[in-house]
Amino acid sequence: MLPYGRQSINDDDVAAVVEALRGDWLTIGPTVDRFEAALAALGGVPHAVSVTSGTAALHVAYHAAGIQPGDEVITTPLTFMATAAGAALLGAKIVFADVDPATGNLDPAAVAPLLTERTKVIAAVDYAGVPVDAPALRRLARDNGALFLQDAAHSVGGALDGQPVGSLADLTTYSFFPTKNLTTTEGGAVLTANPDLAARARRFHNQGFILPGETPRLDEGPWLREIVEFSLNYRLPDVWCALGLSQLRRLPEFVARRAALKARYDEALADLVDSHELVLPGTTDNASPAWHLYPLRVPAERRRAVFESLRSQGIGVQVNYLPVYWHPVFADLGYPRGLCPQAEAYYRCEISLPMWPGLTEANVAQVVDALRVALSV
Repeated sequence: MLPYGRQSINDDDVAAVVEALRGDWLTIGPTVDRFEAALAALGGVPHAVSVTSGTAALHVAYHAAGIQPGDEVITTPLTFMATAAGAALLGAKIVFADVDPATGNLDPAAVAPLLTERTKVIAAVDYAGVPVDAPALRRLARDNGALFLQDAAHSVGGALDGQPVGSLADLTTYSFFPTKNLTTTEGGAVLTANPDLAARARRFHNQGFILPGETPRLDEGPWLREIVEFSLNYRLPDVWCALGLSQLRRLPEFVARRAALKARYDEALADLVDSHELVLPGTTDNASPAWHLYPLRVPAERRRAVFESLRSQGIGVQVNYLPVYWHPVFADLGYPRGLCPQAEAYYRCEISLPMWPGLTEANVAQVVDALRVALSV
């Protein structure tokens, strides 16, 4: 089965992990510091806090934003559950806004009427790797006394108007799952230019320990490490960070290859667009995407048959994503279907074709040939 996404590991990556395993620090060591500094530089901000997953990054970011019960978080339903769950775990009410049908990204025009005095965060996802309209969303948040969070799980290495993803929001979260644009096996990070948000994120990811430079409240001796708030252990180990540093050196290559694959798919599918009512992935003129997915759209009434045909031919396609409020965990809270018609329409048509740096020209031809068969059934 040709997977829809997978990691790209080479000998340098393996050597970096072996070196870390043979070193003195498996966790809480200097490789973590180097990885975080490299991530901050990539994102164009002074602060990066590494964590154990993209889900953990969202949980940490929402905590740093001060989310409490009764607060509202406006976000997209066209995403993985974690974008909403991280805030819901802290007691927030999740308010879903619709998406731009061209890109699948959160639509600022749909967000604006949903803002209230209780809105604490607007959280947008760079769907498929295309950066959201960050200036518009950040302006909406600022004018309403809220924060803008960019879930950049799909777009590490991307940019908007020449500015790197990581510098566009009050808080940005990354994911380093194996199918993402770089991997630490599992892992993620929170980026910010705000030192107070960074401090809150760093404390929460490290079990609530007092931070370096803070004044202890107790005087027990030089062994003392105070815990000042209830928190969790979301620390990313040195071994994983060693892999991340090696992968960061390869990130430009990964992003370029993904762009080439996207262009190759577009070219190969061009003659099928009109005859089979296909919609190819959209972007915006000012975006430099880091293509994580190739979200093809087919007629909704044919999507399942096309999906099953591709799977039967050994093409490991996927669907990204079931609208978040369709999941029982939100449906059981009273969220009805029909809240976001554009997102639901996008979902009903979407199939993610294989997209990862190791995909060859022969693989792309294999996928396209299989799709032609599927569409002709």
